[in-house]
Amino acid sequence: MTSSSFKFKCFQYFFIIIFMLHVYAATSILSSSPDNSSFNNFLEIAKSPEVFDWMVSIRRKIHENPELGYEEFDTSERIRSELDKMGIPYKHPVAITGVIGFIGTGLPPFVALRADMDALPIQEMVEWEHKSKVAGKMHACGHDAHATMLLGAAKILKHHEKEIQGTVVLVFQPAEEGSGGARKIVESGVLQNVTAIFGLHIAPELPVGEVASRSGPILAGGGRFEAKISGKGGHAAIPHHSIDPILAASNGIISLQQLVSREADPLDTQVVTVAKFQGGSTFNVIPDYVTIGGTYRAFSKQSFDQLRLRIEQIIVGQAAVHRCNATVDFLDEVKPSYPPTVNDGDLHEHFVNVAVSMLGINNVKSAMTPAMTSEDFAFYQEVIPGYFFILGVKNASHKRFQPSLHSPYLQINEDGLPYGAALHASLASSYLLKHHHHVHGV
Repeated sequence: MTSSSFKFKCFQYFFIIIFMLHVYAATSILSSSPDNSSFNNFLEIAKSPEVFDWMVSIRRKIHENPELGYEEFDTSERIRSELDKMGIPYKHPVAITGVIGFIGTGLPPFVALRADMDALPIQEMVEWEHKSKVAGKMHACGHDAHATMLLGAAKILKHHEKEIQGTVVLVFQPAEEGSGGARKIVESGVLQNVTAIFGLHIAPELPVGEVASRSGPILAGGGRFEAKISGKGGHAAIPHHSIDPILAASNGIISLQQLVSREADPLDTQVVTVAKFQGGSTFNVIPDYVTIGGTYRAFSKQSFDQLRLRIEQIIVGQAAVHRCNATVDFLDEVKPSYPPTVNDGDLHEHFVNVAVSMLGINNVKSAMTPAMTSEDFAFYQEVIPGYFFILGVKNASHKRFQPSLHSPYLQINEDGLPYGAALHASLASSYLLKHHHHVHGV
């Protein structure tokens, strides 16, 4: 054998070995995932006219009849009616209007899927056949779609109930928009046996068929504060006879801005915003008091709690410097603060496997940039490993202006509904299959 032919043979063997290693690695990765072959047609089922048209009909009925937090009586009744038709048992009422459904064996392991139901106090400005029928209320955050997709997942899972290796818990939750309905669900005890929970949120800027998420912090903790700074009113022409609360409040606001610029680690993203300032009613009278209010955000519980502590210290301290008194209310009873939304690492791996299998790797954004908005899904994650992801529902039109969430002009693409339903169903069923093996030693 010549030297050149010997080298050629070596290269051949080398590439054969590399190819076999790749095949082995791919086989190992696939075999390490639970066998979910029974569940790999969920998206096809969700897109079928029977299921898709049914979901569209439900979403539009909910959209026409929006209800605010803890007032979702009609929405709850509509959901229960659909569960009854499917023969799915449930608990009601939970957290006033909440509905908790059950599909599967009724035995461990238990995995939960969550959808919120409440609307916003916004007047809808979109002109279409199914516009809100309630003045000043609108599903401007997509919760009508969330509830619909969970019902869609329920329909799919019920059809495959005999194959489910455990129990799927359906959480139709009230009052996500500022009132912490998730906390009431947790406090009710209905999730005490659940070992994982999944939730999603629509994104009008993300194309249909795409999802986005990340491991670790994905949304910030969010809190509110309101402060009353009291002084002594008087004529603006003789300020030395008064104690000016406007000056005290103004210095307090400037000092609050330094919490982030001078006390926070530059690599630990935080926000403090004063968005409310009310005081005085005329140009030549110093008022007796002023009211300021705002929000604070952070991605870690420690930073969030530190911001809360310092906000009160600064407002009270700056008021005292200017001879005023101040009280700070964090509105916990009315609008509880939300913890940071932090995705479990193992569930992130599970989500990526399921989503890539269903949607393709190019449609799964698994390292999205965290956002400073808040979600009460975080209350579940404080007691249960949880995972939250974003689902594309970008409008099919090619308008330059794409309305955001909480906009009176929000329009969602209903073609996204099957993707949410199928992902919900697949995430839960494959999770149970995997953990049934662990529980039962298979």
